[in-house]
Amino acid sequence: MSEFSDKTRSSNLQNMQDQVLDLLIIGGGITGSGIALDAQSRNLKTGLLEMRDFASGTSSRSTKLVHGGLRYLKQAAVKEVHEVGSERAIVYNNAPHVTTPLKMMLPFYEDGTFGPFTTAIGLDVYDRLAEVKHSERKYMLNSHDTLEREPYIKAEGLKGSGVYVEYRTDDARLTLEVLKKANDLGALVANYIKVTGLLYDADDKICGVIFKDLITEKTGEIHAKKVINATGPWVDNIREMDHSNTGKHLHLTKGVHLVIDHDKFPISNSIYFDTPFHDDRMMFAIPREGKTYIGTTDTTWTKDPKEPSITATDVTYILAAANQMFDLPEFLTPEDVESGWSGVRPLIQEEGKSPSEISRKDEIFQSKSGLLSIAGGKLTGYRKMAEKIVERVAKQLDLESDYEFLPTQTKDLTLSGGDVGGGKYWMEFFDKEVHEGIINYDLERDEAEKLVQRFGSNVRAVYKLLPETKTKARLPRIDWAMLNYGLQNEMVEHPIDYLLRRSSQMLFDISHMKSIKTPVIDYMSKFYDWDEDTKQRMTDEVNQKLDLSDLKQVKKQYLDYKKDH
Repeated sequence: MSEFSDKTRSSNLQNMQDQVLDLLIIGGGITGSGIALDAQSRNLKTGLLEMRDFASGTSSRSTKLVHGGLRYLKQAAVKEVHEVGSERAIVYNNAPHVTTPLKMMLPFYEDGTFGPFTTAIGLDVYDRLAEVKHSERKYMLNSHDTLEREPYIKAEGLKGSGVYVEYRTDDARLTLEVLKKANDLGALVANYIKVTGLLYDADDKICGVIFKDLITEKTGEIHAKKVINATGPWVDNIREMDHSNTGKHLHLTKGVHLVIDHDKFPISNSIYFDTPFHDDRMMFAIPREGKTYIGTTDTTWTKDPKEPSITATDVTYILAAANQMFDLPEFLTPEDVESGWSGVRPLIQEEGKSPSEISRKDEIFQSKSGLLSIAGGKLTGYRKMAEKIVERVAKQLDLESDYEFLPTQTKDLTLSGGDVGGGKYWMEFFDKEVHEGIINYDLERDEAEKLVQRFGSNVRAVYKLLPETKTKARLPRIDWAMLNYGLQNEMVEHPIDYLLRRSSQMLFDISHMKSIKTPVIDYMSKFYDWDEDTKQRMTDEVNQKLDLSDLKQVKKQYLDYKKDH
C-alpha cells in the first residue's frame, strides 16, 4: 500500500500540474472514485479533485446499504434490478470488510402495499434478477414466526413477512478504499481542491481546469485530454461553467436518517417497511454498533446541498412511522435521537416534464465542448457507472491519440483493505486478526472486532500504531492509532474528516466523539502546525457539524413546545 497523506496530496497536485493527464475527474464521491479506479486500471493517466473531503457529500449520507433496489420492481425496472443487484456480490467480494451481508425482513399487513403473494413473487424475481446465491435466497414467514423472529414488529394486522439478504456498508469508507486503491495504481488524487474555472483550447474544446487549493490558498491550472464532471449535487454548477446546463437538470431530494440507542429501539433484525401514512414511501430500520438507525425521508431540496438541514417536520415524520410500526418499550421522542444525518440525492428531470417523471437512473451528458457529466444512480451501481463512462472516454482516446483501448479491469479488483481472499475467506481472516489484537495488543474483543471490520487487511498497520501506555494527547489508545493511521494513510486534513467520515463516531458513538473532539483538534493542530485562526476555524467546523448531527435546534423546539403545552 502506498502512502496516502497530506504529503501525497501535495505531490499529487503538483504532478497533475506538471503533465497533461488523459483524464481529470471533478468530484471525490463514490462515483468519481469509481471512475478514477476504472480509468487508472486501464492505464489512463488519471487525476481527481475533490472540493471538500472525499465522500463529504451524498456518498457519506446514504442509507448505508449496498442493496439491489427492490422497489425498482414496483416500477417494472427489470434491467436496473438485475444490474444493480448483481453488483452487490462484486462489491462484497472486493471489499468484504466494509460490506456486511444481513437478513432484511419485509413485513406485510392488511391493506398494505405488499401481500403474501406479491411479496413471495417479488422476492423470487428479485433473487433471480440480482443473481443471489442459493444460501441467501428469500424465505417466507407467517405472522407467528415473524413475531418470533422480531417481537418488536407491530402485531395488529400483520399477515407475515419475507426475509431476504441485503448488504450493509460504511459508505464513506467504501469510497475511501476505492480511492486508496486507485492511488496505489498511480491515480493522482487530492481533496480540498475547488475547481473555479474551466480551460478550453483554440477549438473551444475543454482541456482542463483552474483550481484553488483550499488549504494553502494557492491557485493553478491542470490540463487533461478529457474531463469528467462527477460532482453529484453540484453537477449542474459545473455544467453552468461550461455553458451547457440545458435539457435535463438535477432535481435534488433530501433524505434524513436518525440514530437511536439500541436499548430504546431494540430490534435485532433489519426491517424494510411501508410507512403507515399511505404516501407510497418505505423506510429502513437497521441495527448497527449498539444503535438503530431509521430513514429515510424524500422531500424536494432547493437550497445549498452542502449541509441540508434536519427539521422538526423530518424528525416528527420518521419517529411517527417508527412509533406506529413497532411496539417499542417506550414511545420515541426527539429526546431519544442521539444523532442524525441528512443528504441530497441528485435525480434527473427533463425540462417540461413533471416531478413524477424524475429519473433515478444514472445518465451521461456530453456537451459541445466535450465535457462529460454523470449523475443519478445508486451507491450500489458505482462500479458499473464508472465502467460506462470510462468506456466512452477510452474509446475516444483510442481514436484520438496513441492510447490502446483496454476493457474494464475492476470486476475482480480487490479494494484497499480487501486483501483477505475474497468474501469466502473473510470470516476466517476476521477471527484471526481479532485474536491477534486481543493477544498481542491487549485489546478487548469488541475493540479488536471494530478495528478489523473498519480496516480489513490494513488493520495490522493500525495495530502497530497502538501506544503501549496512555498517550500525552489525552486520546484513548484506539483513537490515537486510528487518527495517526488516518493522517499517514487516509489524507485526513480536517478534524471533521476523522470524527465523522473515517471513524463514524459523530453518527454512531456521539458521546465518545464529544469527549475526544478537543484532543483530536489539539493533536492535529500540532501535527500540521496550525496558527490560532486555523485552529479556531477547524473547531468551528466541528461544532457546526455537531449541532446538525445531534439535532440541538430540533430538540430545543420540541422541549419548548412540550413546556408551553
